[in-house]
Amino acid sequence: MNNRRFARTAGWLVLPCVVAAGVLAWYVTRQPASPFEQQQSTSFDPALVSRGEYVARVSDCVACHSLPGKTPFAGGLEMATPLGAIHATNITPEREHGIGTYSLADFDRAVRHGVAPGGRRLYPAMPYPSYVKLSDDDIQALYAFFMKGVQPANEPNLPSDIPWPLNLRWPIALWNGVFAPTATYAAKPGQDALWNRGAYIVQGPGHCGSCHTPRGLAFNEKALDESGAPFLAGALLDGWYAPSLRQDHNTGLGRWSEEQIVQFLKTGRNQHAVVYGSMTEAFNNSTQFMQDDDLAAIARYLKSLPGDPQRDGSPWQYQAVTARSDAPGAHTYATRCASCHGLDGKGQPDWMPPLAGATSALATENASAINITLNGSQRVVTAGMPDAYRMPAFREQLSDQEIADVLSYVRGTWGNHGGAVDAKAVSKLRGHTDPASSSPIILHMR
Repeated sequence: MNNRRFARTAGWLVLPCVVAAGVLAWYVTRQPASPFEQQQSTSFDPALVSRGEYVARVSDCVACHSLPGKTPFAGGLEMATPLGAIHATNITPEREHGIGTYSLADFDRAVRHGVAPGGRRLYPAMPYPSYVKLSDDDIQALYAFFMKGVQPANEPNLPSDIPWPLNLRWPIALWNGVFAPTATYAAKPGQDALWNRGAYIVQGPGHCGSCHTPRGLAFNEKALDESGAPFLAGALLDGWYAPSLRQDHNTGLGRWSEEQIVQFLKTGRNQHAVVYGSMTEAFNNSTQFMQDDDLAAIARYLKSLPGDPQRDGSPWQYQAVTARSDAPGAHTYATRCASCHGLDGKGQPDWMPPLAGATSALATENASAINITLNGSQRVVTAGMPDAYRMPAFREQLSDQEIADVLSYVRGTWGNHGGAVDAKAVSKLRGHTDPASSSPIILHMR
């Protein structure tokens, strides 16, 4: 009697488990809907291919999917994740290793939803939570470019270093269900066309939030548009601090005009700063190629994002100081840094950036200041010509303590209030970073 009762109870328990397993299996293997599902043929008109090349520039596809000296978009770039290293894939139209067999619907699902043919989930290192906002027209143009404007490369994809069972991809579907939006960008009726264009680029193809928005415990961006206060509020990523793009006076764009934002994106420099770190790659491969109207739209949108004085702190004001030769780091600054950045910290705009009032000297995060002092900066390439001035690497010339002292001096002088730097923090980044290459990532996409 007890055995029969146990069997009946177990049966009632097994049934919902089987149903739940079936629903889960359906959910994680389903293919997202695509508006191109029934489209049998695709136009590869030269004008559409050219338009797609521009969309690829705005989306900065080349930076992640290319390596110097190799065919553009052949993949191979190693990207660190908390679970292990993954490698960017071959997205040339080669049929075996690339995307040559993709239909427009396949391409759409991969770019906007992170789902490859067969239901394989892409890691969100591919910024599909942003790319989902791409318009149908831009997806069609992008597809035309990758099919007809890119040279096929017979380059096998590299496996990830993520161990089993962490490399199982079906949980990504659950992550997507919680954190990834599913709708394209919808224009805000209360804003003008320029603002909406800027919002579209920043939130969508530009995927600015991938670097500049802080992430949650599940590695999700804490906000994906201006409705969330963390959106573009600054974040630590890969040994660099991507600063706020909001109107924060100290750590953001509060002191920048719209014209200065455009100048920075177009030329890689302005009176406030010069591109460095990961932004150098974005400039070399993307922003300098954008149309002036699009840069103006980006600037208009970013200037509309309010700052947070409570997070940002008291507004910086320049404070002139007398020589402080007895202060730790002062002698190193005078002998190693002042020839470019000036004894007064004001630099030589627009070529040598100021350190007085620099974001890296005002942010509590000190990773960028340490990283660029240790490893220098990549070449900035404008119109095919590398810059004549670049930050040198000091990892072989200065000890951890000397770097900590000089950075503490910079971050505590001229009104800067970023805080002191500890030698242990320098040592940690020294072990996890490499000197910046003097060669930029590939610039020519075809």
